Amino acid sequence: MSAPVIIPFAEGEARLDWLGLTRAITAGHDLPKAEIADTFLYRGKDTLLNRAAWIDGLGLAVKAATIFPGNGALGLPGVNGAVNLFSDVDGTLRAIVDFHLVTKWKTAGDSLLGALKLARPDSREILIVGAGTVARTLIAAYGAGFPEARFTVWNRSPAGAEALAAEVPGVVVATDLEAAVGAADIISCATMATAPVVLGDWLHPGQHLDLIGAYRPDMRETDDRALQRAKVFVDSFDTTLGHIGELKIPLAEGAITRDHILADYYQMDRFTRAPDDITVFKNGGGAHLDLMTSRYILDRWTA
Repeated sequence: MSAPVIIPFAEGEARLDWLGLTRAITAGHDLPKAEIADTFLYRGKDTLLNRAAWIDGLGLAVKAATIFPGNGALGLPGVNGAVNLFSDVDGTLRAIVDFHLVTKWKTAGDSLLGALKLARPDSREILIVGAGTVARTLIAAYGAGFPEARFTVWNRSPAGAEALAAEVPGVVVATDLEAAVGAADIISCATMATAPVVLGDWLHPGQHLDLIGAYRPDMRETDDRALQRAKVFVDSFDTTLGHIGELKIPLAEGAITRDHILADYYQMDRFTRAPDDITVFKNGGGAHLDLMTSRYILDRWTA
């Protein structure tokens, strides 16, 4: 048995491309539906999160992440981890992949695939709401999928947006969020908001709204009005509807009904739009997408 390969961040990322990843995610959803499970262990404010997935014909992955909020005071990253990728044939360990590499590419690749399916192909104006690490990755991913796009960034703290714009050539800073939303073809939200940031009354026909940031039951980046006006899609019913406030809250309160969420990636043929539709995509992540992304990384590493 050969030893598992270890794939570090920089060396692994040098072999990847965004459109290749979207094709890998699409192919992964042509296989039998993933079995997924999450487990959490806690010690005060510290957390160990294990996310596991098994896709028949693709393999098994366990993504282990430690979240230690106090690390910042020590000059250390607050989140660390690795992805263990196992063979579907014999269960042997095939690779250990850098946690941050998998998370970075999974998150933005998920949203890029949604936009390629749901945004107008002639989209040119892309607004990024939020100016953190994910925002920088979204510019790279969306730039690959929409090569003629122009990027604007808005952040609750203007200094954060200005820092991003100084780092990434061509990015424009918006100070009026409502006006920036109105001027955009694609709006991608990557915030830590618990209350809606992008409001449905600001949207107009033809736009695509990508929602990434909310991951807890109490978090939302847009309001009921946006969901009611839009055709709504998710990456996975299993990891979004009952777990993330973006949809859990309006479903529980009756603002929308279950049949308002039209499809997930296992029904990709239903990802369609008319030119004047408003589309919303909720990026929920999930261990199955970590598995698909890790396998893509390993395939590129061994190619």
